[in-house]
Amino acid sequence: MAVPETSKLLDKERYSRQLYVLDLPAMQKIQGAKVLLSGLQGLGAEVAKNLVLMGVGSLTLHDPHPTCWSDLAAQFFLSEQDLERSRAEASQELVAKLNRAVQVCIHTGDITEELLLDFQVVVLTTSKLEEQLKLGTLCHKLGVCFLVADTRGLVGQLFCDFGEDFTVQDPTEAEPLTAAIQHISQGSPGILTLKKEAHNFCDGDLVTFSGIKGMVELNGCDPRPIHVHGDRTLEIGDTANFSCYLSGGTVTEVKRPKTVSHKPLDVALLQPRVVAQSSQEARRARCLHQAFRALHQFQHLNGRLPRPWDPVDAEMVVGLAQSLEPLKGTEGEPLEEPLDEALLQTVALSSAGCLSPMAAMLGAVAAQEVLKAISGKFMPLDQWLYFDALDCLPEDGEPHLKPEDCAPRHCRYDGQIAVFGAGFQEKLSRQHYLLVGAGAIGCELLKGFALVGLGAGASGGVTIADMDHIERSNLSRQFLFRTQDIGRPKAEVAAEAARHLNSDLQVTPLIYPLDPTTEHIYGNNFFSHVDGVAAALDSFQARRYVAARCTHYLKPLLEAGTHGTLGHASVFMPCVTETYRAPASAIASENATYPVCTLRYFPSTVEHTVQWARDEFEGLFRLSAETINRHQQAPTSLAEPDGLKVLTLLQEVLGVLRQRPQTWQDCVVWALGHWQLCFHDGIMQLLNRFPPDKVLEDGTLFWSGSKQCPQPLQFDASQDTHLLYVLAAANLYAQMHGLPGSRDQTALRELLKLLPLPVPQNLVPIFPNDLELARASAEFGPEQLKKLHKVLEVWSGSPPLEPLKFEKDNDSNFHVDFVAAAASLRAQNYGIPPANHAQSKRIVGQIIPAIVTTTAAVAGLVGLELYKVVNGPRPLSAFRHSHLHLAENRFSRWVPCAPAIQKCHHLTWTWTCWDRLKVPAGQPERTLKSLLAHLQERYGLRVKMLLHGKALLYSAGWSPEKQAQHLALRGPQELADPVATPT
Repeated sequence: MAVPETSKLLDKERYSRQLYVLDLPAMQKIQGAKVLLSGLQGLGAEVAKNLVLMGVGSLTLHDPHPTCWSDLAAQFFLSEQDLERSRAEASQELVAKLNRAVQVCIHTGDITEELLLDFQVVVLTTSKLEEQLKLGTLCHKLGVCFLVADTRGLVGQLFCDFGEDFTVQDPTEAEPLTAAIQHISQGSPGILTLKKEAHNFCDGDLVTFSGIKGMVELNGCDPRPIHVHGDRTLEIGDTANFSCYLSGGTVTEVKRPKTVSHKPLDVALLQPRVVAQSSQEARRARCLHQAFRALHQFQHLNGRLPRPWDPVDAEMVVGLAQSLEPLKGTEGEPLEEPLDEALLQTVALSSAGCLSPMAAMLGAVAAQEVLKAISGKFMPLDQWLYFDALDCLPEDGEPHLKPEDCAPRHCRYDGQIAVFGAGFQEKLSRQHYLLVGAGAIGCELLKGFALVGLGAGASGGVTIADMDHIERSNLSRQFLFRTQDIGRPKAEVAAEAARHLNSDLQVTPLIYPLDPTTEHIYGNNFFSHVDGVAAALDSFQARRYVAARCTHYLKPLLEAGTHGTLGHASVFMPCVTETYRAPASAIASENATYPVCTLRYFPSTVEHTVQWARDEFEGLFRLSAETINRHQQAPTSLAEPDGLKVLTLLQEVLGVLRQRPQTWQDCVVWALGHWQLCFHDGIMQLLNRFPPDKVLEDGTLFWSGSKQCPQPLQFDASQDTHLLYVLAAANLYAQMHGLPGSRDQTALRELLKLLPLPVPQNLVPIFPNDLELARASAEFGPEQLKKLHKVLEVWSGSPPLEPLKFEKDNDSNFHVDFVAAAASLRAQNYGIPPANHAQSKRIVGQIIPAIVTTTAAVAGLVGLELYKVVNGPRPLSAFRHSHLHLAENRFSRWVPCAPAIQKCHHLTWTWTCWDRLKVPAGQPERTLKSLLAHLQERYGLRVKMLLHGKALLYSAGWSPEKQAQHLALRGPQELADPVATPT
């Protein structure tokens, strides 16, 4: 069915991070879509939560069944007070509170063909096979996208049927490829030469063109197929009759839509296409497919699911699976595959359980598939997905749980006890965990902790550490926060919300960061009471620090991260797995800085242009105001090393004006003058110093390699980017001076027609390297100082200026508008494919694209590893690192590496990064001398240096007098504290 258009305005601030994943057209379709969700146990709650947070138009809930104890292990909209109430009715209010822009309704009757006609997507969770087949047939006939999702203990399934002719408008998450053009020949075929050798274009790609001067026939043309001709050249079809190419331009990839064909459930049930990365995975998935069919048959025959860990019921399920009609291959041929009886039995024994991490994982994938069905964004599943985490159970050979250990207790953890037993539940309640980060992943993890009962006992607890405060952009994926919480500390609000989910949870919020400045808070005493750490951080630097603390204190670390629809979850166990290591490339990009001369004179990437524009904002609208205010409050002689920098900055801020601006027109005049200075006069000055044909002493052109020769721009108020720059710059200048601004673009265009272009003046000196800048700064003398004070006099006796602090998430303050326009114009100067407004905002704000589905999925994967950590000790083979890409249906889990073993050639022992030398305290007082003697006698280790934190306790090169000052170490704690890896 076609998705109806929506008339509602999109809250771009709320969905800002999600828009970088889905784009505006997809979000508009989602905002107008209607979804029916039947089944509101844990899995259904996850799907509902994700869809409402992501802003689906309306969600109709259907589940007339009464709430029972086992629901509470994963259904976070329900509580003990809701027992015996209809799940849908009990959940509706809390679901609606997640996002008041979404209409949340309840359907209490049967699901009929007439009802289905009102929806674009129908989702069934934990439903009977008979209902799935009936509604699947109807939806396929009506053209309604249909999904089935289910979890049974540690196994989950997801089925998608989007019809026989479903168009995927944008199959991948990757941005379209773009490249700057160096030259285009006239001919058949025309040969396009790129400015840079590195590109990812492939034969057959479709491309279009923009910004070309001369051969304008290509600008905005229909997509053309290309053939990669060489490292920098592409064949682009016939250009023989086109105008001669002059300069500039960008070639941009056009993504091709794809069509997928899905079979209805009744066909796909016997001829399943499963998502798998290998033939081994595919065989396991088909075995799980038969296990689910057998469980449905068992429930049909007995009116119930198999009892937890009941061997009789499990054997019956195995027998039913073996008696099923064999599955068929893609061509309809019978698949002669023996079923894995051990796998079937394990599934059956644990199938009565309902687990929060499994619901989180499957609910996230299901919700992402709903978005694909609505928007045509990203490839849908083809058609069955099976996911299992049976590695959470004890290893083969260990005794099985007994039925009585897993029988219902009429408590909120019954669904979990059915899988792991009551003894394990007691272990969970005694744990004390540190959660670092209460953002998107942190909220999902804390929800999971509350549901599984982590730290819910008298001796347990969870501590949340996060210094940030809630912003509106958090609300589309940070599940525990609401509109009224904006501005409050994340840790405190998250703690309050978690207590509402489980009143027994012992949770403590801390608003201090976990970094080197707070080691007096998160020190020895703190970590001695912690059983493990979960990290939900958004920077690699922070992750590395937290991981180092876990290694130091020998604490398990659970860690997760996302980027768009990419996600990962990792586990690091002391003495079992490797320690955390951040990717070197990620650390480099996170800490990337650009040379000043590159930004000012020789940009070559869009990142350079955006950073230059961001620096312009800081100098013009913050630093200048602070400098002028400081001088007015306490006039002093400016330090000579800063004098040239300050003079240059203030001359730009004054610009073509001769006095402080008094009106909006004055601000426009200044903005127009600064446009001329930056994008025309400054470029002309640079070309006068370094002409386009300048040759270096070695014979190479100065403007070659990464140095791209710029071209001056001519101001044209009819061009949107030119106008928007002046509009933004004039408004910011007005804000800084306390003057009213204007948003009237039509009036501004008319005003600009009346204003003459300013005469070049006060040109910024060019210093192409640090040496020239230093020399000029050193020569800053009385004459320049006199000029500086003269400029400052313009603002003397006036009200203080308002320094503008850059704010990326307010789309009405002109901050990002200025940066985006300035960066785009700078890119045009240098022939760099420009960033659009959204891309500029993402780059300058260092915004990570994010969506709640990926967040929930990785939190579920972390929860599965938590089971293993708490239920230890477990061997290396039990643990899993995970990686997923929801846009492209890739799911991987693998066993972590063991810690690397170190060995010195002259020692008889080896060690890993987790190992420690335990030195007995012995007598109440041990001297450093006796400690060194013990190490040599016991381990054959000759110590050359001994550190305690950052303090040097001993060095083989010290004099006896200096050494004597550090000889006494008193008490066993002091000897235990300086824990260090031997090196």
